[in-house]
Amino acid sequence: MSAYDGEPPGAYHGAHVDPLAGLRTADDPPWDVYLTGTVFLDIVFTGLDSAPERGTESWARGMGSSPGGVANMATALARLGLRTSLAAAFGDDHYGEYCWDALEQGEGIDLSASRSVPGWHSPVTVSMAYEGERAMVSHGHEPPPEEPAPDCPPRARAAIASLTPGRRAPWIAEVASEGTLVFADVGWDDTGRWDLAGLADLGHCEAFLPNAEEAMRYTRTDCPRAAAHALIDYVPLAVVTLGAQGAYAVDGRTGETAEVPAIEVEALDPTGAGDVFVAGFVTGTLAGWPLADRVAFAGLTAALSVQEFGGSLSAPGWAEIAAWWRRVRAYDEQDPGALRRYAFLEALLPEVARPWPLRRAVPTIGFRAAR
Repeated sequence: MSAYDGEPPGAYHGAHVDPLAGLRTADDPPWDVYLTGTVFLDIVFTGLDSAPERGTESWARGMGSSPGGVANMATALARLGLRTSLAAAFGDDHYGEYCWDALEQGEGIDLSASRSVPGWHSPVTVSMAYEGERAMVSHGHEPPPEEPAPDCPPRARAAIASLTPGRRAPWIAEVASEGTLVFADVGWDDTGRWDLAGLADLGHCEAFLPNAEEAMRYTRTDCPRAAAHALIDYVPLAVVTLGAQGAYAVDGRTGETAEVPAIEVEALDPTGAGDVFVAGFVTGTLAGWPLADRVAFAGLTAALSVQEFGGSLSAPGWAEIAAWWRRVRAYDEQDPGALRRYAFLEALLPEVARPWPLRRAVPTIGFRAAR
């Protein structure tokens, strides 16, 4: 049994939905989204009452294992029906084999541009979820420099890049010059400079999706909405996530703004929620949806993901989205305004929905075959 609770490869998706079906032509790129990075093995402990205390032992009520790192984003994209190509470094060990199989066979992600690095062990992250937050401990080494991403990335409608302060990634400018829309996020700036000039590849990007703290630090503002407006001097589209308050977006080309509140849920594990948000926003953008619908859909997918174990395996597919939609409409006292906000989903959702919520990750990577 794998982390798919005994389902055959590819069975997760249930009902297939192609959000770009009406836009596809014979001249399309082979992939909808390209991304690159490193795959981690994530081990997540949930059900902790508080943070572990020094000198004590804590017992978690739940645990899950799944591919992590860039796998969170790749899986979220694939489960939303986008044709996804991933160039990643995988460890040359059992963890790496498990992650490769889970992504290629279980999720249908193209790994032809990926590589297993001989003699390199998989990076590992242990995440502890409690009180709606998480604490993480990671271990790993940089893959050898002779194991870079492909010099010529495959053609795709969109690409997702994680920007690093002070460092260029030549592939970003290359794919942007060929018409690929680049969506960028960024991690914490350990240098403390928070200098937008240090994000040299931002000028090649279609959209930038930082969280509120990152956006305010980079723009020297004290309001995330003001930060979003400041960012459109550097990138056409800025989307700032506001945590429990939702997200705020500004389109610098049209002047349009959109603010959508977050959906209130009981969070089991927030690992990978930001990646799922980006995947939802990219999906809506490629499908040509209005800005507010894109922000709402991204927030919905992120909200559904935090109710499950793990990063990649918590990402919802269309079957789970359909189950959520049918569930919220069943409440007699549901806010009509809230229902209207997500009514655009009606034409997309499959008729058959799985039970919701659905657990996906399990404590062990795999069980021995029955003898």
